[in-house]
Amino acid sequence: MKPLIISAPSSGCGKTTVTLGLLAALRRRGVRVAPFKVGPDFIDPGHHAAACGRVSRNLDGWMCGEAWVRGAFARGCAGAEVAVVEGVMGLFDGASGASDVGSSAEIARWLGGQAVLVVDARAQARSAAALVQGFAGFEPRLEFAGVIFNRVGSPGHAEMLREAVASVPGLPPVLGCLPRAEDLAMPERHLGLVTAGEGAVDAEFFARVADWVEAGVDLDALLALPGVRASENGAQKVTFQDLTPGSGRRVRIGVGRDAAFCFYYPDNLELLEQAGAELVFFSPLGDGRLPVDLDGLYLGGGYPELHTASLAANRALLEEIRRAAENGLPVYAECGGFMALARGIDGVAMAGIFPAEARMLPRRRALGYREVSLTADSPLGPTGTVARGHEFHYSEMALPPEVERVYRMTRRAGVDAGEEGYRIGNTLGSYVHLHFGSNPQLARNFVEFCRHAKG
Repeated sequence: MKPLIISAPSSGCGKTTVTLGLLAALRRRGVRVAPFKVGPDFIDPGHHAAACGRVSRNLDGWMCGEAWVRGAFARGCAGAEVAVVEGVMGLFDGASGASDVGSSAEIARWLGGQAVLVVDARAQARSAAALVQGFAGFEPRLEFAGVIFNRVGSPGHAEMLREAVASVPGLPPVLGCLPRAEDLAMPERHLGLVTAGEGAVDAEFFARVADWVEAGVDLDALLALPGVRASENGAQKVTFQDLTPGSGRRVRIGVGRDAAFCFYYPDNLELLEQAGAELVFFSPLGDGRLPVDLDGLYLGGGYPELHTASLAANRALLEEIRRAAENGLPVYAECGGFMALARGIDGVAMAGIFPAEARMLPRRRALGYREVSLTADSPLGPTGTVARGHEFHYSEMALPPEVERVYRMTRRAGVDAGEEGYRIGNTLGSYVHLHFGSNPQLARNFVEFCRHAKG
């Protein structure tokens, strides 16, 4: 399949809403559609899954590289007829100003995708054609399916936009004009959109956004594009090629997942399973005890700062996590999970494994790609292990110097970002969300560490 890459000149043009409308409209037509998201975002994929009923995977060139992206795309397309990839930022924006590394354009090239450019048409008419011409001609290797104009003011405005594009030879066709729809705006907070699991959007919303897209976009033209529909047999299931499970019994790894801890890459979880883990999901907000007979614990990111009262009220579970960690249970915690293992969050007591308090800030504390090199042995692997991930948070923690640091971090351009990755016993906490696809050995390392620690 040639995926449709839903892109835009910049952030804020309506990519996510258009993508959700396409997913919901195609699902309503009975089309099996595979969703994807370019970049390290956790929230948009959750909405994709709610819109079309299939897991949405991240495709990130900088974190994971071309071979992994191709494999992740193939796995996500198993059994699907059409693939829709929501881009990130502007079409050519990524990890570098001098190339398309980490951008939607890079993913489109690797996958042979066709770009659909979503243009915010407010306050412009013929000028929109100049913008489209610039994007269509910027990268000759990129294939454009067409343009969708968003926030169109009236039928007359739509007609002028169509005339403008038609007047310039060689421009990709106009696939649709979508009217302003302020009622389709999705609620946001400090890390982006409100998550799908919190019920901010429901079946009624997806019905309305599907109606909006069906009325304004030529879906038949999209589906008739060469290569967009899968062959008669559909895409086949693809498994991880470069990871074999270690010898020995399967290990039980508890995964905290609920409204407070919901930031997990699907590939991370699947890599752990293929490496020999049985994943046992539980809710740190609602479950009074950990699952029984655990060999390890994985606490992902999310929004613990919004649920401090509920977490603090579940004191028995927090105490059990602390005791388990003190007794040597391997624990890997990222960002929100790391915060929950601190002494507290803004004065509300948490698990108390790390001797510091997480403090929320009015402005963003960190945002960007990170490459991590292990400077000491850890639950994720031996000294020298390298992986890539992403950091995005509004909180900070000042851990004392006696807490061991096992990460040496660099930013996307190789600039030193200091030490991080805090280890106490068999517990490793960090603000960095690592993508195990950047180094699939991480999953096996953690599984083996859990197996031997318990043994």
